[in-house]
Amino acid sequence: MRYRRLTLCIFNFDGHRAHLIEGIFFLSVLCALDPLSKLKVSPPIETEHTRTVMGKAKESAAIMDKKEVKMTNNNKNDWFTIEKIDENTSIISEYKHWEETHCYVLNGTDKCLLIDTGLGVENILEQVQRLTDKPVTVVTTHVHYDHFGGHKYFPDFYVHEAETEWINGGFPLTIEQVRNFLTEEPCDFPKDFDVNDYNLFKGVPTRVLKDNDTIELGERTIQVLHTPGHSPGHMCFYEKAKGYLYTGDLIYMDVLFADFPSTDPIAYMKSIKKLLPLTVKKILPAHHDLNVPLSIIKDMDKAFSELYEKGKLKHGSGTFTYENFGIRL
Repeated sequence: MRYRRLTLCIFNFDGHRAHLIEGIFFLSVLCALDPLSKLKVSPPIETEHTRTVMGKAKESAAIMDKKEVKMTNNNKNDWFTIEKIDENTSIISEYKHWEETHCYVLNGTDKCLLIDTGLGVENILEQVQRLTDKPVTVVTTHVHYDHFGGHKYFPDFYVHEAETEWINGGFPLTIEQVRNFLTEEPCDFPKDFDVNDYNLFKGVPTRVLKDNDTIELGERTIQVLHTPGHSPGHMCFYEKAKGYLYTGDLIYMDVLFADFPSTDPIAYMKSIKKLLPLTVKKILPAHHDLNVPLSIIKDMDKAFSELYEKGKLKHGSGTFTYENFGIRL
């Protein structure tokens, strides 16, 4: 759950690789865009969801080959888009919404893990069933509406111990606020979608997670990393064998938000530092561009550390922009 800012970046595509054309232009258009275009556009209003796309991803082509991510369902009439990372790992994305959420399907030999369930606008279970015939467990990077919207389809779900109350009726926003965020930008919602019928999921998790827990899928082990800052119970998930780091809203190529009352800028900095020792081959974020340069972890660590040293790493300091991201405090 983030903000939006007036920014338009135009990308030139060479196969599946995107290269930024120098220049940023300012417009306002609808967000019903072809998901392959990677065109990031938003209206000229800063609200409680300000978006921006920062700088140029100069290392993206060299670090994460977009040819490895193959589109398997690019029907414009479908709410979801499915992409393959490898034989047993897929992405289910909601490119038609301005949040551009990504959920991840990890198949093991015994069970399937679904990381987040998106907005809940359409039935994500139907998409998951296309990708696995195994029992499905859902794990929640954090309890924000755009990450647990589809939990209603899955009886087996995990959350961090710091957010069990949030997912069981204690979410700190009203349903009216959530509905406003959901429809804040004009998007290509399904014809039968009525925002007035949209409600937040409530439930009791089947497992409560803590730092350094592991999730066994059968010949795949996922490590839980408690990474607070964006939210109290935010988690990243690390698959050491593949070098995959699923970063939720801690890391993505856009503005990082640590200005909500429930955020903690100092904890955010410490969470970024926690990732530095990991051997990472792919960063898999919860929003927007999937072609995230590996160097972004060090770049974010440097940015947060400098703000801390200057006494600016606190709520109310403003928004700071860097090459591939921003930080809003």
